[in-house]
Amino acid sequence: MVVTGMSGSGKSVALNTLEDLGFYCVDNLPADMLPDFVRRLMRESEDRPEKIAVGIDVRSGGDLGAISEVLSAIGALGVDPKLLFFDAEDDVLLHRYADTRRRHPLSHLGLALADAIALERQALKPLRQIADVVLDTSHLNVHKLRRVVITEFGLGEASTLSLLFESFAYRRGVPADADFVFDARSLPNPHWDARLRPLSGRDKDVSEYLEAQPLVQQYSEQIEHFLDTWLPRLQSDTRSYATVAFGCTGGRHRSVYLAERLARHFRDRGWAEVAVHHRELD
Repeated sequence: MVVTGMSGSGKSVALNTLEDLGFYCVDNLPADMLPDFVRRLMRESEDRPEKIAVGIDVRSGGDLGAISEVLSAIGALGVDPKLLFFDAEDDVLLHRYADTRRRHPLSHLGLALADAIALERQALKPLRQIADVVLDTSHLNVHKLRRVVITEFGLGEASTLSLLFESFAYRRGVPADADFVFDARSLPNPHWDARLRPLSGRDKDVSEYLEAQPLVQQYSEQIEHFLDTWLPRLQSDTRSYATVAFGCTGGRHRSVYLAERLARHFRDRGWAEVAVHHRELD
């Protein structure tokens, strides 16, 4: 799966989500290297990835107009490549860059942001014209974009339920589209340990601190049992995803740890499509 499109349209979010779904992901690969890259992976006798996602865009260099020949070369290897193009309206891209204060990849040319976006759009026109899917993310936030990637591009069986475990801070509100919400504010808070405060629930020291707390163990095990019982009952032809949200005061320690722990739990139990999103960190 080749992931491409406009800078600021959500390509990185898409690649991170695909990686959560079990794809072997590589970003910013020169287009002309793609056939050799796929060929090398196919030669691996052990641990050969079944699903590959590669990010290619204006950062990659090379002749993007030759992407048709590149995809044909991949097809000759017995692989069926799909090209996903992520796009957004120019005004939305300008707003996103203003919010994040990140540099556009073509800003080194000395262009104003609007001109850099226009030049990028022209350079990517050949890819957009041959894309299998064009996704306009203008009206999607990060959470909704991850959900679209999980449900539309996860490549699971139709009956597979995709799970998204999300962490959040109560002071910024509960995620509106969560199916299950669990409140972790009653658990011991690593925030009050000066050594742990700058870390997050993804860090080993925070995990070890929380795992040593009997209340955290009891809380986690009870939720695991609850979700083990009820999530399988949501699987049907009409239900393709479920979101489980954990909230704490700052959305940095307890909720993040729980989202990561529950995601591991369900991956270990054989669920194929499990993703994690930390609203206050990602």
